[in-house]
Amino acid sequence: MPPVGTETNPLRVAIVGSGPAAFYAADHLLKHDGLHVEIDMFERLPIPYGLVRSGVAPDHHKIKSVTKKFAEVASNPRFRFYGYVEFGKDVDLSDLRRHYHQILYATGAQTDKRMGIPGEELNGSHAATEFVGWYNGHPDYRDRQFDLSQERVAIVGVGNVAVDVARILCLTPDELAVTDIASHALAALRKSRVKEVYLLGRRGPAQAAFTNPEIKELGNLAGADAIVLPEEAQLDDVSRAALEASDDRATRKKVEILQAYAAREPAGKSRQLTIRFLVSPVELIGNAAGQVVAIRLVKNALQATAAGTLSPIATDSVEELPAGLVFRSVGYRGAALPGVPFNERWGVILNEKGRVMDPETQRSVVGEYCSGWIKRGPTGVIGTNKSDSVETVNCMLEDLAEGSILHPSAPQASKMEELVRKHQPRYLSFADWLRLDEIEVNNGRAQGRPREKFTRIEDMLAAAGR
Repeated sequence: MPPVGTETNPLRVAIVGSGPAAFYAADHLLKHDGLHVEIDMFERLPIPYGLVRSGVAPDHHKIKSVTKKFAEVASNPRFRFYGYVEFGKDVDLSDLRRHYHQILYATGAQTDKRMGIPGEELNGSHAATEFVGWYNGHPDYRDRQFDLSQERVAIVGVGNVAVDVARILCLTPDELAVTDIASHALAALRKSRVKEVYLLGRRGPAQAAFTNPEIKELGNLAGADAIVLPEEAQLDDVSRAALEASDDRATRKKVEILQAYAAREPAGKSRQLTIRFLVSPVELIGNAAGQVVAIRLVKNALQATAAGTLSPIATDSVEELPAGLVFRSVGYRGAALPGVPFNERWGVILNEKGRVMDPETQRSVVGEYCSGWIKRGPTGVIGTNKSDSVETVNCMLEDLAEGSILHPSAPQASKMEELVRKHQPRYLSFADWLRLDEIEVNNGRAQGRPREKFTRIEDMLAAAGR
């Protein structure tokens, strides 16, 4: 038998997930000199691209252009896409071990963290992930309801997702109408009565998690003034000292942008977007009908920790901010996969540099790897997944060179296809996706928009002839 990775005995790799980390890993494997590899990618939805499609804001067209590169990867004859095939349901770990030498999990961070405060279950209290999925047309969230008749919205968190939610709430209908936002969301946002949006950060301006391009956008909204309270824009002594001691130009620029917002007068636009710092929610307050009507905030001070970070410490100062709609955006975590070691505390697959680790032996699990948010947690931007996936793939190549791989009993591509057809006969290939993509683009063009998304799985399957 020729060595694995040769033309007559190709390395067979299964990738679970189809977001950026999955495609970057596939690309790196397919381009490796001298390696003959066959990749099968499994996605529980009928369509690919993960958060590029369902997480990136609809007005960020340039970021979404990375899908052109992913489509080039998928055009490789040694690549197969199995859409609408769910790991743990249609195929399981034992199936993959019988058919592949290596398995890579790239399933992202699918769930949100909770605030853990009283009132979090009130009507009008939502996870930001639900809203993002809703306006992006993700089938899981397509039918969620959000009361946009409320005039004041509070968003807990100051990461890029929180900023996206705030911006979508503040964009004018005309601005939204030229994006690929889901049609049901566009219709609802056209009727929105939201006038005030609050972004709430528990630490100071220097510690805000949003990136500079994101916060710059908030200062240039056609229909909303970006407001920062002057007293909250100023750095406390601890933050100032830390910033002066560092060479962090990005953070310096971020603080400058926020302080510029604090110094300028509002232009009297129809909406106000207020960015608050050093406040933490301690309770959501509801009315007799169980509807959230306000959020109770405690004022924080920053304190240096032994680890060298700055931690928010609650003071005695408390305020109530009226709000009829609250979104939490305080972090995300991955979901455990059947049979795969998982770190519950961190919400990631237990791993070292992408090698899945056995919690009992503390040794790597032969043939199993991970990449992206399910590997490192929800940090970085789309491009961060490239270097992350390269690190994992390099570990895969090292293990291949050492012979530390699985020994599948049925590695032929045709055998896996037979199994998928048996368990999920309605699966979609990448060619099927390209047909759906063409339909979406053509339908969108007729409306002067980039695309008109399919938002229901049955509609996707019907359009693909399934």
